[in-house]
Amino acid sequence: MDLQLLVGLGNPGDRYADTRHNVGFMVLERLAAAAAAPFRPQARLQGKLAEIGNGEQRLRLLMPQTFMNESGRAIRAALDWYRLNPGQLLVLVDDMDLPLGRLRLRASGSAGGHNGLRSTIQHLGTQDFPRLRIGIGAPADNPQERRERTVSHVLGRFSAAERPLLEAVLAEVIAGIELIRRSGLERAGNRLNSFRAGAAASSEA
Repeated sequence: MDLQLLVGLGNPGDRYADTRHNVGFMVLERLAAAAAAPFRPQARLQGKLAEIGNGEQRLRLLMPQTFMNESGRAIRAALDWYRLNPGQLLVLVDDMDLPLGRLRLRASGSAGGHNGLRSTIQHLGTQDFPRLRIGIGAPADNPQERRERTVSHVLGRFSAAERPLLEAVLAEVIAGIELIRRSGLERAGNRLNSFRAGAAASSEA
């Protein structure tokens, strides 16, 4: 996969920092920090951008500043500016239907009820772009209770007890991104989709 643009979905501002909905931002922040690459506001992209690597290994990290429901506007702007196609994009997104500790990599698919993905599909005019869903768990098993607690859950922060699990997940996502770039979506999917935090993940040399 010719991965050129990595987009984390989330909401801007200190109020939403480190919330479950912003787990995509968390991945990008760790990648940028490891490379000592600062995020800078880019008005034309409606987001904050950092770049890691050089030449053919350059990877652009975009955090839309549009709020989740309008994420697609920033992604569309970035693809247009850099003259990229949706196949050169990977979207990192939280998923309430997956428990914390599980991941799901797909080359395409529906929004699955996620407003950020819905906006992205709308603005790109296609469902055919890779996305990595990062499990954040559901607030309840009961459907009615789940609906009532969804907003407070996704806009809430991970508990202290969940933190070690979260860190393991973020480390695996970063390793998975490197594998995508090196070996492609299918091979990376074999690893990421079978990952269980707390258990030994299959290694890829």
